Amino acid sequence: MSKFKIVGINFDHMHMGDLLRKAKDHPDVEIVGVSDEKPDRVMPVLKQIGLDESLFVSDYRKLMEDTKPDMVILCPATAEHALWTERVAPFGSHVFVEKPFSATLTDADRMIAALKQTGKQLIINWPLRWYASHVTAKRLVDDGAIGDVIQVHYYDGNRGPLRHLADKVVVPEDIANEQKSQSWFYQKQFGGGSLLDYLGYGVTLGTWYMNGKAPVEVTSMVDQPDGLEVDEHSITICRYDIPNSGLSKFETRWGTFSDCWTQQPQPKCGFVIVGRKGTIASYDHEKTISLQTDPDKPCEIIPVDPMPFPNDGPISYVIDRITRGELVDGPLSPKIARIGQQIVDTAVLSATEKRTVGLIQ
Repeated sequence: MSKFKIVGINFDHMHMGDLLRKAKDHPDVEIVGVSDEKPDRVMPVLKQIGLDESLFVSDYRKLMEDTKPDMVILCPATAEHALWTERVAPFGSHVFVEKPFSATLTDADRMIAALKQTGKQLIINWPLRWYASHVTAKRLVDDGAIGDVIQVHYYDGNRGPLRHLADKVVVPEDIANEQKSQSWFYQKQFGGGSLLDYLGYGVTLGTWYMNGKAPVEVTSMVDQPDGLEVDEHSITICRYDIPNSGLSKFETRWGTFSDCWTQQPQPKCGFVIVGRKGTIASYDHEKTISLQTDPDKPCEIIPVDPMPFPNDGPISYVIDRITRGELVDGPLSPKIARIGQQIVDTAVLSATEKRTVGLIQ
């Protein structure tokens, strides 16, 4: 059986290195090329993960024409997700876009339309989907352990997007601060800011936990840090049309005291899911989750479920689905991710106009 051919195009986001490493480690994958307009940010990544520099092709069109890949991994700046999806979709490959979905709902719909014309799949990867704690929480929700989900509470972020490279290599704080003025992460026109970087995680997985339920109203507020044109902290409140449900809260933060993948900060990064019959606390990278179903007894501490291959990560999962002729599901599917994008767009409008807004359609 021939290998599944993958190319990586646009290295704006440092997650390209992480994804290429996963592709390199997959027994049935061949990385047939990479492309970017800036070679100097590609070569260090190739060297770091052990890929040959000969894979680099400056012109993405030539790369696509010559290699005819089964799937393209895209990691451009958020505001250019639609542009790059429309550029590569006509070549007839599946398109795998690293989070977030896009900068706007209009762009998300452009991406969906571009792939619909080709019959190939559009996949939006959310790394939190591959944390065993959050997968275990979803299993318990689906098993009815806490009854109907009525609230989701989310807090997540990191010390700042410039504080780490691929493989979570740490960048000193002073160097990261010097890079802010040049980085797309801190430029509004390219979709920068903690809200656009991290809110999509929370509301997309939150929609997954709520089995596709969308809110009716959204209220959001962002900070206004000195000298920056984008936020580093946001809080979004969602009201759902569910009787006696209360409110859900989604908080994003660049500037946590520590990074959750090395040492959980306080507040802890992750989710608390509230159902009518109980609650689940699921935190990033942790080996157990907490289940509360009896108000008079301590929470039950449950080991996270194993995640065997091919359901242990985005590349292996997506290839398994595609080769079996099945669609990706959950947060990686445009159906669920689009609802998340609706919430993000509504949150941006709410924060801008400083008012509660009905969900944008």
